Amino acid sequence: MNTKHLKVMSAAILGAAIVASTHTASARDLVIIGWGGATGDAMMKALVEPFAKANGVTVKMDNYSGGLAQVKAQVEAKNVMWDVLDSDIPEADNGCNENLLEEIPIAELAPAPDGTPAKDDFLTDTFAECGVGNYVYSLVLAYDPKHFKNGMPTKVIDVFDIKSFPGKRGLRKRPRANLEWALMADGVPMDQVYKVLATKAGVDRAFKKLSSIKDHVVWYSSSAQAPQLLADGEVIMTSAFNARLHTAIIKENQPFKLVWDGQIWATGAWIIPKGSPNRDLALKFVKYATTPKAMGAFTSLYPYGPTRVSANQYVDAKVSDLLPTSKKHFAKALKRSDEFWADYRDELNERFSSWLAK
Repeated sequence: MNTKHLKVMSAAILGAAIVASTHTASARDLVIIGWGGATGDAMMKALVEPFAKANGVTVKMDNYSGGLAQVKAQVEAKNVMWDVLDSDIPEADNGCNENLLEEIPIAELAPAPDGTPAKDDFLTDTFAECGVGNYVYSLVLAYDPKHFKNGMPTKVIDVFDIKSFPGKRGLRKRPRANLEWALMADGVPMDQVYKVLATKAGVDRAFKKLSSIKDHVVWYSSSAQAPQLLADGEVIMTSAFNARLHTAIIKENQPFKLVWDGQIWATGAWIIPKGSPNRDLALKFVKYATTPKAMGAFTSLYPYGPTRVSANQYVDAKVSDLLPTSKKHFAKALKRSDEFWADYRDELNERFSSWLAK
């Protein structure tokens, strides 16, 4: 496991420290598990450090590759070493059903500054019984303007328009999102996509549309590959997660442009393993990290949209236009149906693999 070592000491807090480490935590340590990289850096600065300082506690942050396998092993062994994880709503639901996670009562989360209860301040479907949304991320279409002399792509479904935009395009090697975009490109209204995709005829229709561009696609496996394909000139456009593109544009001075019309968004979520010895402190951290101000601070450092409407007032204005949740982008966005993919994931993964091999 890759681990970033960081130590922050404050004379005002006796014994308080923040250390990212793989060492066994002491009884006072709160262990937060995330994805590392730029996301982890932003969480450390905007959420972890302020929380540790304000509460005079030790917090250790480490990375993982997702899923609930390690959580399950710890819970079943009654040796829970992790206290809070950056996960997602489907995992929160799965973990709750398997009795692996603690409940996180939405009624106990801070209200909006104007008094609106948290449950009415969060975006639809961004909290669950055992998880609470911490950010919104989005799959968008990105392109390099130098490849386009007669007009630029304006919708994500332009990835299917070979005639107007000839050239290689990058798509992730999985059915999720590709099938949704395929149906949208074939004329299915956004609010009908999952209804159609839940039928055999709809699946056939989506794969037929995908087949129309199959010979023009460069398939990638990891999200980090997408902006690199674009930077290397291997593709003229690609699907990619918005924050990955932000890093390439801002930190690497890439000239990429993003197409938001038709973006597919999903949400991350905080979860707490069942039997955490620091359950109360873990819940206190989640309550802090999901306050509108804390969300705004995180989003200002990393362009994942906040899951709370009231958090937008605390987001740096320079970042607002880069967010999937900004008003002008969110109006034409599709919420990924985690329920649909939970029901059909295995079936569609198998068909996609077979289709790809032909």
